Amino acid sequence: MNKKLIVSLLTAGAVIALASLGFAQEAAEGAGAAHEGGHQAAQMKDFMWRCIDFAALVAIAVWALKKADVKGTLAARRSGIEKTLQEAVAAKEAAEKKFAEYSQRLDQANQEIEVISANMKREGELEKERIIAEAKEAAARIKAQAEAAATQEVLKAKDELRAEAARLAVELAEQKIKQNIAKGDQDKLVGDYISKVVTLH
Repeated sequence: MNKKLIVSLLTAGAVIALASLGFAQEAAEGAGAAHEGGHQAAQMKDFMWRCIDFAALVAIAVWALKKADVKGTLAARRSGIEKTLQEAVAAKEAAEKKFAEYSQRLDQANQEIEVISANMKREGELEKERIIAEAKEAAARIKAQAEAAATQEVLKAKDELRAEAARLAVELAEQKIKQNIAKGDQDKLVGDYISKVVTLH
């Protein structure tokens, strides 16, 4: 449509230029005729040709404008511009909507990350406390077992020392008795013992 308009305007411009040349030539001829004889018929003829040229020029200009459909072209151009603007506005609104949506998603993701981080930190603290508590319990058990084992060992050592002391006391007593009792005393003790046994039975 723009190409048609340009061609029509160029055609109209060429016609106008040719008509202007025709007017100039007619005017020159009319001036020469006036100088030569000044006939009235030549002036009328010149005026008639000028009117015909002007009418033809107007007709060609009107035809060119109608052919170019300037009004329709301008309306189509305006419609295209309005459509482009509407599409641009719609694209802008869509982009703003997408931006708002992505911003909301990003904020939500940041909140979720903060919650997860807080949960992990809390779970880490709980796990740390649990491990410390288990370590304390294990240490207490080991300490109690060590104390019990030590107590048993002490008691065992005491029992062994008592037994050893008793054995040594008996040996010392036997040695002293053997040293202090004579042969006659031994026979007397044996006789008294036999007598007691016989009396009991």
